Amino acid sequence: MFRSVLTGYPPEERADGARKRLEATLARNGPQLPGTRTIAEGTQVMLDGALLFLVTPADINPLAGDTTDSVAADSAAIVGKALLERREQASPRYLLIAAALCAAATLAYGLILHGLRLMHRWVGKRSTQAISRRLGQVRLKNVRVLDAEHYVAFMRQLVNLLIWGLRLMATYLWLAFVMGIPYSRSWGERLQDYLIDVIAGVAQGVIDALPGLVLVAVIAAIARLVMLTAGSVFQRVESGELQIAWLDRDTAMPTRRIFNVVIWLFALAMAYPYLPGAHTAAFQGVSVLVGLMVSIGASSIVGQGASGLILMYARSLRKGEYVRIGESEGTVVELGMFETRLRTGLGEEITMPNAWVLSNTTKNYSRAHAGTGFVLDTTVTIGYDTPWRQVHAMLELAAARTEDIAATPKPYVMQIGLSDFYLEYRLVAYATVETPRRRAEVLNQLHQYIVDVFNEFGVQITSPHFTQEPATPHVIPKENWSPAPTAVEPLIK
Repeated sequence: MFRSVLTGYPPEERADGARKRLEATLARNGPQLPGTRTIAEGTQVMLDGALLFLVTPADINPLAGDTTDSVAADSAAIVGKALLERREQASPRYLLIAAALCAAATLAYGLILHGLRLMHRWVGKRSTQAISRRLGQVRLKNVRVLDAEHYVAFMRQLVNLLIWGLRLMATYLWLAFVMGIPYSRSWGERLQDYLIDVIAGVAQGVIDALPGLVLVAVIAAIARLVMLTAGSVFQRVESGELQIAWLDRDTAMPTRRIFNVVIWLFALAMAYPYLPGAHTAAFQGVSVLVGLMVSIGASSIVGQGASGLILMYARSLRKGEYVRIGESEGTVVELGMFETRLRTGLGEEITMPNAWVLSNTTKNYSRAHAGTGFVLDTTVTIGYDTPWRQVHAMLELAAARTEDIAATPKPYVMQIGLSDFYLEYRLVAYATVETPRRRAEVLNQLHQYIVDVFNEFGVQITSPHFTQEPATPHVIPKENWSPAPTAVEPLIK
């Protein structure tokens, strides 16, 4: 690098003169031996005893520890290397040897890739068999609690990552060797100049962040394995295969969700300091902004989720049970974290937020009697001039005629209200059907039989309202207290 003016010649003309002297010396076909010679003005760089250029004290950087002798020696070495490569490019024997070496390297590279492919298959197969065999022996109370497929998938991903790393390393070594021949050496040097400079900053950042990223990956992998292991246990508790004193089938699913959230939050807290840029002001500002947005916008979501957890742990309703929530009645098809879904007998699906479900009264018709089926009821209002014993008997007769109403427990009638003008009778029976559609059909048949039975015995299903006092009192004599189909029973004294 010429930096100074020498005897009136600027650096550009000095460089042009050095190039011309080099070409003139090479034209003489000498031995091409570079060398240096120190003189009073500096250090000369020589080729076959002829002067190429002079390194002066003004051309060097003394602060970097350079001297004219050291710079001239480096320049002579570079000239010697360039001339050697120039002679190699003109040597057919050397080019044939280089081509043979490149072919051998390419063949070795192909064999290595093929070997890595075979090793990939062998390692994947052996690791799958070993993991399946080992995890099958892990049992709790004679129940297999670990699912091998999760660990097999994890091992396959790990093997894939290792094989691809080996492939990239082999490719790098092959390219580095092949590009060492004379004709591609300059191209390789230019490629390095263009690519290495571009990716140097990125690579340096990746290298600096690599230890932290490795720790983050290890923390994430451990958290994932812990979740998969716990998930296997929770699934077996939920299916009834495994019984644990402090956990049952109803609370297994919400407990698993809470456990997963806690594990991920703990893993995030552990991995946060190792994330690239975690300590920068920009990263911290974004974290605060995201936390503020989540805390403001997700308040209703958190409330719905908390209500869902309360419903699951309170066990007030389960999937498959027939319930009445507010004005909605049907079979529970899903008890989720944020909503509860019912399917009615008319085929409708009703979705209700869990907070709303929790704030309303829930009637569970599936827990009145052990076994399949559920309770159904219906209400009629009859005037005071109809004997209550007769109404009881007619309602029980209508229930006995209805299909799918169980004889045990026996249907019964309750007088639930003494209104101003009529009595309210409620018939309670137990249906053996399970689907909401069949319940609607059973209730429809029961209503039809109630109408038929009341018509059969001449009793009107009315809710009378008086506008004036009747001429005669609407009372029932004792001898008429038990008309048909009432069974004969002693009169109440």
